[in-house]
Amino acid sequence: MPAPTSEILAEADRLLDPRRFEDYCVNGLQVPGPDHVRTIATGVSAHAALFELAAGERAELLLVHHGLFWGSGVRAVDPMLKHRLQLLFDAGIALAAYHLPLDAHPELGNNALLARALGADGELTPFALIHGEPIGFVATLADDDDADRGLPAHELFARVESVTERQPLVFDAGPARVRRLAIVSGGGTDFTADAAAAGADALLTGEPTERSMALARESRVHLIAAGHHATETFGVRALGEHLAERFGLRHVFLDVPNPV
Repeated sequence: MPAPTSEILAEADRLLDPRRFEDYCVNGLQVPGPDHVRTIATGVSAHAALFELAAGERAELLLVHHGLFWGSGVRAVDPMLKHRLQLLFDAGIALAAYHLPLDAHPELGNNALLARALGADGELTPFALIHGEPIGFVATLADDDDADRGLPAHELFARVESVTERQPLVFDAGPARVRRLAIVSGGGTDFTADAAAAGADALLTGEPTERSMALARESRVHLIAAGHHATETFGVRALGEHLAERFGLRHVFLDVPNPV
């Protein structure tokens, strides 16, 4: 049975509470579509290739982490935006995006899911404030042989590669064992000093900057950059699975690989 689009989005808003965040983009519905949904598609970033895949799956609702509309809004519809919108209109697909709320959620968020996938033990501590709201977490890691000493750094790097399915760029500037790991998916390298101040031995993020090496060395933490895209596949997929189960719908995660 199809479910009302409005009810699905209301559930997403209830879970993620986007009103708490002063975000860079529009959270929630960005492009309207059908009133009812049978198939939810999810993906990381809104662009033509993802829209074409969603159309091939006959999805009526597409949920993404990175939407179409950022900053102060659209001043003009250029040919690229026209093409993207036309793909959605022609296929009858509604587009909704959740950015910072989907980083920050303690169960369905990118950072919490990364922490659990890497073997985090116990409670996650909120970390990385943006306009007063935390979007990341500090997690505790334990070695099976000696839980109090944390995880050997090389083993953490290998786990990150396995979980994200890509080899991370590592600035190996921290201790030999990692007990506390700070996580901010996407573009979080500027939280390196904050991670050190929070007692973390390493920071896991997505996309490095030119200053990343110096930040890691001077903060004396490992900086692990595992890909902006690769670290942000987790939350939107989990959101799609939750909504599909809640409303009895089909869900498909559509990955358009991106090396960045």
